Amino acid sequence: MGLLQEKLAKYNLPQQFMAKGVYPYFREIEGKQGTEVEMGGHKVLMFGSNAYTGLTGDERVIEAGINAMHKYGSGCAGSRFLNGTLDLHVQLEKELAAFVGKDEALCFSTGFTVNSGVISCLTDRNDYIICDDRDHASIVDGRRLSFSQQLKYKHNDMADLEKQLQKCNPDSVKLIVVDGVFSMEGDLANLPEIVRLKHKYNATIMVDEAHGLGVFGKQGRGVCDHFGLTDEIDLIMGTFSKSLASIGGFIAADESIINWLRHNARTYIFSASNTPAATAAALEALHIIQNEPERLEALWEATNYALKCFREAGFEIGATESPIIPLYVRDTDKTFMVTKLAFDEGVFINPVIPPACAPQDTLVRVALMATHTKEQIDSAVEKLTKAFKTLDIL
Repeated sequence: MGLLQEKLAKYNLPQQFMAKGVYPYFREIEGKQGTEVEMGGHKVLMFGSNAYTGLTGDERVIEAGINAMHKYGSGCAGSRFLNGTLDLHVQLEKELAAFVGKDEALCFSTGFTVNSGVISCLTDRNDYIICDDRDHASIVDGRRLSFSQQLKYKHNDMADLEKQLQKCNPDSVKLIVVDGVFSMEGDLANLPEIVRLKHKYNATIMVDEAHGLGVFGKQGRGVCDHFGLTDEIDLIMGTFSKSLASIGGFIAADESIINWLRHNARTYIFSASNTPAATAAALEALHIIQNEPERLEALWEATNYALKCFREAGFEIGATESPIIPLYVRDTDKTFMVTKLAFDEGVFINPVIPPACAPQDTLVRVALMATHTKEQIDSAVEKLTKAFKTLDIL
């Protein structure tokens, strides 16, 4: 055994939880994702998905992907920079830019590579990247890849953000990068105050709309639209893997920023372009979202009903304002145990432990879809209440 293997062989934390019978990851789903999924030969209520619009199993989205494969094949065999640009990619980019209210957009193969590629190449050694300390891991990695000076502020603490801005050279670029909706806690960035500080300190703002697109704003245009601040946000990022029922991501901004990124973002230039099927599926989902306002209405009806039910049952759910509902456990072992008890009762939820949260903030994450029924929500609340009481959490 080599030195690397000897070192990594000491990592046995997953095996410890496997031995306890509460290891919750990589559970196999045996069909389409919807409000119910097939797992282990039986149906389980799905409350652990990011498919907020409920479109992952929609036949129109599936058919769009199939038709694109017939026309373009299964892949592009190269990067967008060289041989991998399809007219389909360009169409999606134009429609996404118009949808989020920006001049242009670029599509990447995953949402993670949008953030890791864009953030790392926008600024130089004399500039600053300033992040909320609960930003997504892809934002963290993009920041780490940059040569710029890196600052963090306490979660949604605008006084601390101002302190960080005051540390910066006023003549340098100051890029504030923030999640529009925080993916674990479900709360929103304080964009109105961030915009005020932008003007005060001549900063630039990039908002990750991964969990805002298809959920907030007119026709699901996102948190920036929800606050009426689209024109004040310099870069808007989004993913296809949630409301758009596919895989991939995009960045939208003005012409000068997109021109730079098109020729300098390494994860764009040196990655194979998104598959025809994934691109067509995202495009069709975008059309459905715009043409079916009742889908967004159903999502918020389900969300508000679930929030009410969990609060009345006595759960601690924090400051969430979205279809993401954290149920705080505040103990890693119990977080895994409650996840297993819920699954045994037929409810799929996601455990959240460090490094996705602080050790004292462990939780299980419930997420709503437009297609969830009140009966399904009632069942989930009842079974989760039972599990939490069994472990003396409630």
